[in-house]
Amino acid sequence: MSAPDLHWTDPAGTATHARWHSESGAPAPGRTAPADDRMRADTAYRLACEGTALVWHGDYQGARQLLKALGRRLDRLKPKPGTTPAETFHRHRQARGHRARILGMLLVVLEGDHALALRRAPDVRAACTAAYGPPTGARTAVSLRELLGVIGAHEWRRKGVPIDALGGDRIHPHYGVFSPVRGEYVDLVAQAPLPAAEGVAFDLGTGTGVLAAVLARRGADRVVATDSSPRALACARDNVARLGLTDRVEVVDSGDLYPRGRAALVVCNPPWLPGRPTSAVEQGVYDPGGAMLRAFLTGLAGHLEPGGEGWLILSDLAEHLGLRTRRELLDAIGAAGLRVVDRLDAKPVHPRASDPSDPLHTARAAEVTSLWRLAPGG
Repeated sequence: MSAPDLHWTDPAGTATHARWHSESGAPAPGRTAPADDRMRADTAYRLACEGTALVWHGDYQGARQLLKALGRRLDRLKPKPGTTPAETFHRHRQARGHRARILGMLLVVLEGDHALALRRAPDVRAACTAAYGPPTGARTAVSLRELLGVIGAHEWRRKGVPIDALGGDRIHPHYGVFSPVRGEYVDLVAQAPLPAAEGVAFDLGTGTGVLAAVLARRGADRVVATDSSPRALACARDNVARLGLTDRVEVVDSGDLYPRGRAALVVCNPPWLPGRPTSAVEQGVYDPGGAMLRAFLTGLAGHLEPGGEGWLILSDLAEHLGLRTRRELLDAIGAAGLRVVDRLDAKPVHPRASDPSDPLHTARAAEVTSLWRLAPGG
């Protein structure tokens, strides 16, 4: 199904249009109006809340300032804490969703070559090509908030993220692929004792390929890294090639999570929170109904070599938020015919864990990330 066109009259009185595009799948706005540096923030906020998208024709830096002004107005709408951690979490997500919708109402137009034809605008063509694909020649309307995310992601991809477990070598995340900025889970994989069995290792849901690279550097004869996301597959292959590991790591598309065959070690770092993602990047955080977690557990025993292990990397944040209990996790492990060999824990060190102004601070401060060593024989 082709994307709809947005139609509006620019400040000069000329009727114009552009194709709508949203990486988060947001529907095309029903109403549009032109906006430039003369528009007051209060007017823009009122129109956005009423469902009118504002197509920007002014100065690029002016658009960024207006976006910040809209954000400040939204910051005043702090949700009330719920009576339970789960209720507080859901209210927090609803507030974030509302914020995203309102801020997403400020639009800019990319020309047919992905250029942004605004005064003082940066050259965004390379960033947009990396995120959206080659230009099609058609003008495209996107939210400024999304475009800023595209630009930021391109910088992450260009500079890379240094990984201590890889000796400081860098992983380069692509747009829409979760970045390994939280190093505690990578360090757990680098430190856990390897199983007695030797042979191939599987890295399920590889994302950037960081864990597959760590396993290869630790001496795995061969690593098969799987993912179902085309962006993740391209990203993992890029990083494997950058690190010179193409002879040790094979990146494959596996819609069923597991590749064929058995392995001495199976590693899985599923999204840590049960819930529905609302954007491409959130797919690395939210696992609808815990489907990936269950698929890993139920398939593990049938994909292990004798003496092999499965490593489940999982935060207990969902438990502190009331979204899953420890008993439910242990019951799922047992129901899959598995036993816990050992568990290695690490405390997160990211800034939000120590930020008392975060609505979820209590849960984040108590969070522990664990590597569960699992084997058949529950």
